[in-house]
Amino acid sequence: MKMEENRQSTMTIPGTLGRLEDEKVRDRLTLIFQIAVAVVFGALVAIVMFRMVTMQESSMEPSIHVGDRYFVNQLAYRFGEPARGDIIVFKTNGSDDAALHISRVIGLPGETVRISNGRIYINEELYLENGTLPAISNPGLAGVGTDLEAEEYFVLGDNRNNSEDSRYSDIGKVKKRYIIGKIWFQVYPFQEIGFVRA
Repeated sequence: MKMEENRQSTMTIPGTLGRLEDEKVRDRLTLIFQIAVAVVFGALVAIVMFRMVTMQESSMEPSIHVGDRYFVNQLAYRFGEPARGDIIVFKTNGSDDAALHISRVIGLPGETVRISNGRIYINEELYLENGTLPAISNPGLAGVGTDLEAEEYFVLGDNRNNSEDSRYSDIGKVKKRYIIGKIWFQVYPFQEIGFVRA
């Protein structure tokens, strides 16, 4: 009787081990599949949401330096509107070959922007900026006031006296449809990695 019990117990062990091995393999495959799905989803989100840009000119110094690299949030303005002070990436027209520019939003749709005696006026009220940016020596088109229609923005570079921006006809008013997105996260230089504060 005891021999029969021993034989039965030894016969069930291989079957149990086989089931355990199958469960381990299944668990591992499930984990690998979940990781792969997460990586693919993350990559798709990154492609849709973000684009990397490198600052090519000195127009935003001292805030942004030549060679600095950023992720641009391309969905920021699909669900909202640019705000005053946002640093945006935009094109001057709808061409795929149009150069990308980086500037700060100053004037919003429906406003009038005028520059006089080195200072910015929005709807004839003095615009007080954060930080210590230089007085503007050349008001350009804004010397007589620039009226912004629906979905038009007035932008300036922080390097106020060495920047191509809405003061000049080659940039002019920036239409919302030409805005790529908002500067969102700095990735280079490495010691400055982090979210961008407007």
